[in-house]
Amino acid sequence: MVKPDLSVPIGALTLRNPVLTASGTFGYGLEFSPFLDISRLGAVIVKGLSLKPVMGNPPRRIVETAAGMLNAIGLQNIGVDRFVSEVAPRLDEQGVAYVANIYGRTPEEYEEVADRLRALPSLAAIEVNASCPNVKEGGIAFGSTPEGIGRLTERVRSRWPGSLWVKLSPNVTDVGSIAVAAEQAGADAVTLINTLVGMAVDPRTRRPLLRNVTGGLSGPAIKPVALRLVWEACKRVRIPVIGIGGIQTAEDALEFLLVGASAVQVGTANFRNPRACAEILEGIERFLAAEGIARLSDYRGTLKLD
Repeated sequence: MVKPDLSVPIGALTLRNPVLTASGTFGYGLEFSPFLDISRLGAVIVKGLSLKPVMGNPPRRIVETAAGMLNAIGLQNIGVDRFVSEVAPRLDEQGVAYVANIYGRTPEEYEEVADRLRALPSLAAIEVNASCPNVKEGGIAFGSTPEGIGRLTERVRSRWPGSLWVKLSPNVTDVGSIAVAAEQAGADAVTLINTLVGMAVDPRTRRPLLRNVTGGLSGPAIKPVALRLVWEACKRVRIPVIGIGGIQTAEDALEFLLVGASAVQVGTANFRNPRACAEILEGIERFLAAEGIARLSDYRGTLKLD
């Protein structure tokens, strides 16, 4: 049986397949190398990188829910400089396509992180986390308005000549307009969705289960919402859309590809099964081969509505 062509063009970049890891759920990639050959994946998106190291929020930072997980890690990371000097060379040694997710409290911090990543010629892309609060605008998230996402995308694009992805929040009224604003400002792709804001409480102690009170909900519970928002974004923009949200199996991934996503990111599933990405990739290959589909591009976006 001939293996189908799973290659995916994202702007000028071509990924070997559509299965990517979601930032914040796969460490820096190297932690998962004992469980699977990470170089087989389309790309590894590393933990969000900031200008300086961040310790994150105090515990309790993770709460399991009935169909997923709430997290309030607080974007803990080693900082961009340590990533460039210590982690990236090890990813290069393993032949991994990797993407740097970046964030900041101000547009200037985003720009500086992007500048420092230019030292990595092997970096496949930058993914901008646009769900962070902009301290210059009273804590309003950069990605909460088309104007905000447009300005942020333009600022990072001015410093980063390579492939630029923008990760969008679902906690908005019209994700399509925000996706369009990112496209018009120079994004090569948009990623959605980031986590939904949620909370959990203990009825006996009468206290929140998360020290931060609220956190980001991920996992199977958000998949129907994510699928709908990805479908809406695909209808609004011409650039590739990368789908994320509750993907646990190859069938889940295929649903996102069917509604138009060019690639998918696997997140919370990695906590339950460190081989989830490899198994999803293998499942997509088997499905396309069994259906007689020679190229993933022949399947993507073929949802029938009549």
